[in-house]
This record gives sequence, C-alpha cells and structure tokens, in this order.
Amino acid sequence: MCEAMCGLAIEVDGERILSIRGDEEDVFSHGHICPKAVALADLHEDPDRLRRPVRRRGSDWEEVGWEEALDLVADRVLEVQRTHGPHSVAVYQGNPTVHNYGAILFGQMLLRALGTRSRYSATSVDQLPHQLAALLMFGHQLLLPVPDVDRTSFLLVLGANPLVSNGSMMTAAGIERRLRALRARGGRLVVVDPRRTETAALADTHLAVRPGTDALLLLALLQVLFAEGLARPGRLAAFTDGLSEVEGLARGFTPERVADRTGLAAADIRALARAFAAAPSAAAYGRVGLSTQEFGGLCQWLLVVLNVVTGNLDRPGGAMFTRPAVDLVAIADRIGQRGHFAKGASRVRGLPEFGGEWPAAVLAEEIETPGKGQVRALLTLAGNPVLSTPNGGRLERALASLDFMAAVDPYLNETSRHAQVVLPPVSPLERDHYDLVFHALAVRNTAKYSPPLFAPKADGREDWQILHGLAERIASRGGRRGLGSRLGSLAAGRLGPRGLLDLLLRLGPHGRGLRPWGRGLSLRALEKAPHGLDLGELEPALPAALRTSGRRIALAPPLLVADLARLRSRLDAPDPGGGLALIGRRDLRSNNSWMHNSARLVKGRERCTLLMNPSDAAARGLADGERVRLRSRAGAVDVTLAVTDDMRPGSVSLPHGWGHHRAGTRLSIAGARPGESVNDVTDELEVDGLCGTAVLSGVSVEVTPAAVPADVVR
Repeated sequence: MCEAMCGLAIEVDGERILSIRGDEEDVFSHGHICPKAVALADLHEDPDRLRRPVRRRGSDWEEVGWEEALDLVADRVLEVQRTHGPHSVAVYQGNPTVHNYGAILFGQMLLRALGTRSRYSATSVDQLPHQLAALLMFGHQLLLPVPDVDRTSFLLVLGANPLVSNGSMMTAAGIERRLRALRARGGRLVVVDPRRTETAALADTHLAVRPGTDALLLLALLQVLFAEGLARPGRLAAFTDGLSEVEGLARGFTPERVADRTGLAAADIRALARAFAAAPSAAAYGRVGLSTQEFGGLCQWLLVVLNVVTGNLDRPGGAMFTRPAVDLVAIADRIGQRGHFAKGASRVRGLPEFGGEWPAAVLAEEIETPGKGQVRALLTLAGNPVLSTPNGGRLERALASLDFMAAVDPYLNETSRHAQVVLPPVSPLERDHYDLVFHALAVRNTAKYSPPLFAPKADGREDWQILHGLAERIASRGGRRGLGSRLGSLAAGRLGPRGLLDLLLRLGPHGRGLRPWGRGLSLRALEKAPHGLDLGELEPALPAALRTSGRRIALAPPLLVADLARLRSRLDAPDPGGGLALIGRRDLRSNNSWMHNSARLVKGRERCTLLMNPSDAAARGLADGERVRLRSRAGAVDVTLAVTDDMRPGSVSLPHGWGHHRAGTRLSIAGARPGESVNDVTDELEVDGLCGTAVLSGVSVEVTPAAVPADVVR
C-alpha cells in the first residue's frame, strides 16, 4: 500500500490480528513503519469493505455470484464495443495497481483482450514527466535514476516531502533515519518548496520557491555552473551528446534574471549552484510538486541535466540506477515496450499520448463529446479518479452519462458508486506480495516475497483472478486478441502470478535461470528468506544500460529544447503577481484517497485544512480556524483555514485525497470526516503544454470568507 516497502511482523490468533509492528530483521526497512502499516488491520477487518460482487438495482445494490458478475461485465463491454467501436470502452488504472504484482501482470492481458486505445491511469497526475525524461534522454521510460541517499554528501530535494511520502520514486524505508545519517556524516540537505514541509524542517537550508517556477531555478543553477567553470561531467562526457547546446540554452537564465519570478535571491541561487558542484557527491531529486506543474516536463529533464553536468549521474552518492531481481527494463525490451510519446493526439483537445495512455485530464471531455471514438463505457481498476484527477466535479457528472461502468474495487467510493457492477478483490493480507515496481526504484538492491497472511474466503478472488476472468470472457466472446495472445493468456492463467514471478526472478540479473538447482534467485529461494535478501548497493551501470542509439545520453532532446520557448515567453511576459497559487500536500496518516475509512488514521486533529501565510490572511481579513471559500475557474470548496508561517506568501495548500461527502458511497468513517477534495478546485484545462500532465501545483485561486456564494467563480 506504500512505496517504502517496510517489512512487517504481524501477530495473529486464528483470523484475528493481535498486533502489527516493524520487522527488525527486514534487510531494507530495519524495523521502520509508519501509521499506515498498522491500519492494514482496519482495512482487512473493515465492515464497509465489499466481500462479494454487487450489481446495481435501481438506487440500491444486490450481491451476485462471481460467474454472473463477470459474465455481465464482459457482455456489456462487448455490447458497447460492437455498437460504438472498440475505443468506446475506456480503462482507468489507479495507483494501487502498482502495489499488486498480480494486477500488474494480468491487467495487461485485459487491455489486450479489449483492444481499446482509450487508456488512462494515475501516471499523468503523477510521474509521467520522470518517464518522459528517461525515454528521451536514456531511450527507455523505465530507466529512472534514484538518489543514492545512503552515500551522498549533498541531497537537493525539489517539490518533494520524503519524510511523509517515505520516498516516492525513491523507495527509502526509514528515510528520516537516512537523512539524519546524511547530516551526521557532514553532508547537506537542501529543500526547495513553497511550504516549510516536514523534510524542510529537518534540512540545513529551505528555499521557499514561488509555485510553478522550478524550471527557471534549475536553468539558473545550470547557467552559474557553466559561467563559472563548475560544469564537470567527468566520465559521462565520453558518452553524452548536447553539453555545449545545454550551455547555450541556459545562458540567458541568470540568477538575476529569474530572481523576481522565482521569489529567490540571486545570491542564494548562486550559493546553491556552487555548493552542489563542490560537494564530493550530490544528487538532485524532485517529485510530484515538480512534475505536476505547468513546466513539469522541463523540470524533470533539467533535474537530470543538473546531475549529468556535475558528474553526479551514475556514481556512488549521486543519482544511480538499480539492479533489481526482476529487471523491468529488460522485460519491457523483450515485449517491445521501451515507451513512446505523441504517437497520437486525444480526440477532443489534441493532447499527446504517452506509453499508449491519454492524459487523465481529458477523460471527462472524451465521455461528454459526441462523435466517433466517444467513450461510452468505463472500467476502473483500483482507481478513484473523481478524487484523484483535476476537476473531479466535472468527471463525476460525466460518469453519470455512461452507457455502462464497472469497477474492480473493494469499496463503493466516490468513483465506483457510479458503476453498474463492482468486483471486489480480497484484502492485501489475503494475497501474496512482491514489489515489482518499487524494488526497481529503491535506494538499495533487495528482494523480498511475502506469502498471504490469511487464506481468502471461499468466494474471495484476487485482483489477478478477476482481471484474467474478464480477459478470457471478452476474448472468447469476440474480443480483439489474436491466437498467440490467447495461448499466452491461457498459459499465464495456469501459472498464476506465483509461477510468473518465479520465472521473472530466475531470468533476472540475480537469477539461477531455468536450472532446477544451483545458485541464484528463484521464488523458492526468496520464500526461505522471510526478512528479504540484500543484493547490495547501487552500482554504476552506464553506458551499458542506455537504450539510445550508440548508448549515449541525449542531454538536449529536441522536444524538450523546443519547449523552452514556452518557458521563455512566460518569463518575458509581465508578472501578474498579487494572486494566490494552490499547491497540494500529503499527510503521514493518509494515503491518497483510499485509507480514510480507518479510524486510527483519521482520528485526532482536522487534517484537511487550507494552509495560508499570515500576511495573506491579514490582507483578506481572514483568521485562523475560520471557514473560507477556496475557488478557481473549475469550482469552489469550503474549508477550514490554518494560518501558518510555514507557507510562502502568495501560496496556499490543501491536501490530496479528501472529499468523502458524496452521496451513494459506503465509507462510514470517511463520510463522518469527509474533508474537501483539492481536485474539485484544480482545473482540467490547465496542463503541461509539453506532455499533458495535469497541473496540480500552482493553480490560480481566490480565498474569501465562506459567506461568499459558492457559484461565484472567475
């Protein structure tokens, strides 16, 4: 349920959970856990969680058997495709999919059976710019460097709060301990964020940047490095193209030129560039706050450029590549999925695809707009886009107009309540677990397999069984899958996720191959190591790991270089100033939208509050604890104001994942403390013009007393 991969020791008495604590012997987490781990018991025992499929009957629901439910979904989906075409059925995959290796493997089979191009996921409201930079610079969307935080001398964190996220695209269980160790050995931690986050409070330096201007800051850092002769790529120069071009591109972005727009003093920008270059090793790391802004694609590109120019890519203490037991890069190579970008444009707005998916910001308009290719049916897999994608209010209105909708979800939540059929998987403690994705993003190479804690109930089904059952029915009743794919699906169904995982481990870089005996990893070997296996520190991997032509780093990809014109025009335009910019935030006791039905996580103080600087509150006549109206072009919500010096003037912050007041859900605890959804205010029309990622950071908003009518929007 979390990227940190913390090992758990769970004590049970029959079917009853007695305690959950950190596993002190876990080779990666060493006993660390956060409150979300303990709340696994709440999720497993939750009386609101669906145990059997349900079908809508008018305004109510009735339980149905699995065979009937799967037949119904397959038949209705095929009916829509026969009437309106293959792409009239859309699929949305949510974040929890990547925490479930069975769902990852068998979800692809369902997509192939459907043959639809209408694919969406949480990628475009999260990490898409990371993957785009990797694709264009390294030749593969999964070649994602992570900070070698345990050996670095200088960690620069932009738009991230790892003390709360436990890493994120940098899997690092016990990150607070790791960051304190960095400082204890004489290293530096610098955080760039409009808010003084929990991580910023621990840092040596906090720079309160103006929301949405990080690309300007990164260019100014590069300008200083080149102008002062501090650009030293070292061994990387031998296989890097575009160094001189990047130097020329950065030339006009001096610290003095960008200071007013970023809100940072030119002297501070110069000092940061010099300190980063002078460190024995350094790593620049940026996350959601960087990716989900107007120039998120440029930000993630320039972040990698900064690591390359200073020689800190692919060296100990810098930004390095993992060597996981299951090599996702090699697997993607074998099936021809290195990634692709802009092979097509969305039907209504013309935004680019990435990896075969459309930006989530266009889903509502693709449902609402008539014509060839209009989305008429939707399958959601472990996703709650009403709360997770911009302008959730528009999306929920669009969902009500669909011909058919089905959801694979354990709850009737804000999205699945619109479905005609909900297919609930078993709880996380009733299935086995291996982190296919997060081992590939970890700060140390490890591997660990966890068997199910409890046997599923007789009528319980795992995610992979649901997805495989749907894929087989759709394919056999007229789906678009060929014979080879059909045979592959049958074989995969016989192996199940365990058999496939064993094969992937054996064929991975640490595996024993197909030999029945011998040294090397297999699933059986992992089962004998319940606390995991340590596979060693991150090691240099370039240029061999590159997938570009000639195995060279493309430091100045033409698509990214061209997008600088858009940034320059924004810098040259008059600064509007005076308004408020909305940013999000995370809470240690929260996990996107799907853990608020745990009493132990939502108890205590109110967490869904709007943070505002005292000067901004005073200018508007607002007081701490007052109910205020937050509004944008897209919508308005009433929230409780929390006045704090932690916020940079001109910016406000509302957390992600709340808004559980919608009628028709079955979330009794979440409904009692619903909060407000930040995505009722974010604007689906505001996207990164390069790649279509939703702009969730830097949205222009107004804040007034709550007495102002809710329908008054700009």
